[in-house]
Amino acid sequence: MHTVSFGSDNHSGAHPIILKALQDINAGYWHGYGEEEYTETVQAKIAALFGPDARCLLLMTGTGANVLALQSLLKSYEAVFCAETAHINMHEAGAVQKFTQGRLIAIPTPDGKLSPKLIAPHISLMTDQHMSQPRIISISQSTEYGTLYTLDEIKALSAFAKDNNLLLHIDGARLANAAVALNCSFAEMTADCGVDIVSLGATKNGCLFGEALIFINHPDAAKDAVYYRKQLTQLVSKMRYLTIQMETYIDKGIWKENALNANRMAKLLAEKLSEIREVTITQPVYVNAVFAILPAHIIPALQAKYHFYLWNEHRNEVRLMCSWNTSEGMIDSLVDDIRSLLT
Repeated sequence: MHTVSFGSDNHSGAHPIILKALQDINAGYWHGYGEEEYTETVQAKIAALFGPDARCLLLMTGTGANVLALQSLLKSYEAVFCAETAHINMHEAGAVQKFTQGRLIAIPTPDGKLSPKLIAPHISLMTDQHMSQPRIISISQSTEYGTLYTLDEIKALSAFAKDNNLLLHIDGARLANAAVALNCSFAEMTADCGVDIVSLGATKNGCLFGEALIFINHPDAAKDAVYYRKQLTQLVSKMRYLTIQMETYIDKGIWKENALNANRMAKLLAEKLSEIREVTITQPVYVNAVFAILPAHIIPALQAKYHFYLWNEHRNEVRLMCSWNTSEGMIDSLVDDIRSLLT
């Protein structure tokens, strides 16, 4: 265990208000599996953040949310377009392929972002019964490179999707960070842009566990998803502990407060690192991720004190993630140690 970690926003603990809410609800007897009015009410409250016709399901993990979203909309002979760096392609051990039996078409991008121009050549090749048929565009907001789709870019992807009889899915593991960075509501970033299905991540932003999957369109898929959720082992038996987290996360404004701090700390870190001649920032910093090239000889010593990941070993590019509880003092300590190792 490291005293300070810049490895992932997963490494931070749960917000004290979330823990207090869990303690408060830990009394009495409740029906299991969300089969009570409380969970239905909270799911409706979360869905309303994404539009009047949206429906919501609560589940355990981000991988589960991605698989459930795609499973609900995908046939086994169909394909999903995603960025090569997408979580569903790189870091989910083939979960989407295993459960949906569909195909992932991973497209190289310089910044983790898809565009109609990048997708179009792949669609033109999928012409007959011998090939997987195109069905879904899946994007991450924010991306695995910490970059952001603007609202206009999401609208452009949605229009392209509709023109080609495709659906648009957003992996929103860091959707809160994206919303505060763009200064927009969840609905403005999803329903208003023509998105079909989206996840709202909470685990990376102060909850103990839990995600929400929101069906903005396709109510029939939402009905069937309850059965897929069970098959995917994502149905929580003691649902109250998930429900209270998501309600507190939304009602107390924790999602926004935590995301604002994480984003602000990443910008501060990038500003301080950019003042060091030997360090190169490789991607624009919009949310809580900083990608930087460090001199190779200082990385092992730095990792002995701080946990962070080597993103691209060939060019000594590292990923430094800030969290809801990252402080200015932690930033200063890291930057000071980098400077010391360079002298």
